Amino acid sequence: MKPETQSFYETAVRTALARVLEGLDEALDLEALARASSLSPFHFHRIFRGMLGETPLELQRRLRLERAALQLREPDTAVTAIAFGAGYESHEAFTRAFRAGYGRSPSEFRRSHLAGSRDCVRPPQVEIAAPSGIHFQSEGSAQPFVLNPGATMNVEVKPMPELRTATVRHVGPYNRISEAFARLGEIAGRAGLITGKPTMLAIYHDDPETTPESELSSEAALVVSEGSPIPEGLAEHRLPAGRYAFALHVGPYEQLGDAWARLMGQWLPRSGERVGPGSPFEIYLNTPMDAPKHELRTELYLPLASLSNDS
Repeated sequence: MKPETQSFYETAVRTALARVLEGLDEALDLEALARASSLSPFHFHRIFRGMLGETPLELQRRLRLERAALQLREPDTAVTAIAFGAGYESHEAFTRAFRAGYGRSPSEFRRSHLAGSRDCVRPPQVEIAAPSGIHFQSEGSAQPFVLNPGATMNVEVKPMPELRTATVRHVGPYNRISEAFARLGEIAGRAGLITGKPTMLAIYHDDPETTPESELSSEAALVVSEGSPIPEGLAEHRLPAGRYAFALHVGPYEQLGDAWARLMGQWLPRSGERVGPGSPFEIYLNTPMDAPKHELRTELYLPLASLSNDS
């Protein structure tokens, strides 16, 4: 454990948090947040979400809603004006978001507050539950935060050899990478590359927080031997040898985002490790074709800086 490395990630998140709190009415420049934190956008947003339990955009929206709830306590402020101040373009959109957060419409919330003031009943709560403990404060004072206390994760640091892979590039939403795997299987199968139990993996290159869904770049990949030619329609991608953080996720693919958030937002800041060059990837030990969703087993690999480069 290196305290200075843990402090680096906490400082990075605190720097970004301060910007969100100070510019609550400003449009978030997510790439600028990452640069100010001295992290790549891809790594920054997973670390931020893992440490605070929310993305920067989710945090901003929640704090705006909490501020709106405080404003609703003032009977003379129009709901439409509060909606626009919270960043919503219509009363209807604001009402939907407010009801999702508070279980009642803005008007119902206001009536409950006024009734509580008259009848000595506890007024409705302004704070929306958040694992970080960060809430809107009208005085704008600095707020502490707590690390997201989500489920613990068993992580191992281990050396990995270079992996030579044959890939199909996928551009678009990550949850549609199965289309690339279908093309990979078809081409690799015809070329005789799929024998025994093949090692299938996905390589992710872009941060979905800062890159439009239509532009997200990833690769469906198959590990191939050095002597195997790469057939037309597939590309070669070599994953570098080095130190990797390894974790096993058991469960639906829909929960992989949360698993990555725990790895990068909880384990990484406490580990004393730094992220290294290269792309994170997943290795699939089974598939929905041969296992129910709750038994799917996926290995997560995060490249780490070499020991000689650690500070």
